[in-house]
Amino acid sequence: CLPANQERFANGKLVTVQFHPSAQVVMTAGHDRSVSLFQVKNFSLNPKIQSIYLESFPIYKAHFSVDGEQVIATGTHHSMFFVYDMIAGSIIPIPKVRGVEEKFLRNFELSPDGSFMLLIGTSGYLYLLSMKTKELISTMKVNGRCTASAFTPDSSKIYSYSKEGEVFIWDVRSRKCLHKFEDEGSLEGKCIAVSKNNQYVACGSSSGVVNLYTTDACLSENHPKPVKAIMNLVTSATCVTFNPTTEILAVASCDADEAVRLV
Repeated sequence: CLPANQERFANGKLVTVQFHPSAQVVMTAGHDRSVSLFQVKNFSLNPKIQSIYLESFPIYKAHFSVDGEQVIATGTHHSMFFVYDMIAGSIIPIPKVRGVEEKFLRNFELSPDGSFMLLIGTSGYLYLLSMKTKELISTMKVNGRCTASAFTPDSSKIYSYSKEGEVFIWDVRSRKCLHKFEDEGSLEGKCIAVSKNNQYVACGSSSGVVNLYTTDACLSENHPKPVKAIMNLVTSATCVTFNPTTEILAVASCDADEAVRLV
């Protein structure tokens, strides 16, 4: 296939490439301060639908909302974030979330049911926001520093992975910590994913090892044994993601070229 963004290559590092949840559209966003949308055609040119430019706002992460009507974008060095309303065609800045005292807001996750946005702060703080109003609902805190989080497919729980290699499991409704376990052999936690059928949890660490656990073991044991330890990466595992049918796990590292493996 031709490059998805053939009609407008980015002028800087791309940080996000994502398919729209329901339309034949792909989004790219990155350090050139722009979010671009392209129509996905089979093998012909992928026409650019539009690009939006966020002045002096290099993008750290961008994500479609679950209903596909918004794009949320955080910056590399900002405490604010932007919402791009695709229906109205307007860019809405969210300058300050009341109750969130963070110098930079970078990493975030959206719940699969479209209700919540989870901001991952510094010093172990996690901020649960209403997706509708973008206002703070609750604050949670892990021991140490949180590096990655993931919602379960039914949006009832959050898995938070700490830099120290511990995983905390939160109940979204009560915001209480249900359980925590240690990721085997992890020196530093980097990324985490929960499979779409809620059967597996994958934890990627700085050593490049990705541990695959069953969710049952994660919820009941303090030192669960991985079903499999995937050792194919030699640099830090920075991305783990399951395909929709939980038959393939992609593991990748941004520290080396072509460091992508499908398991």
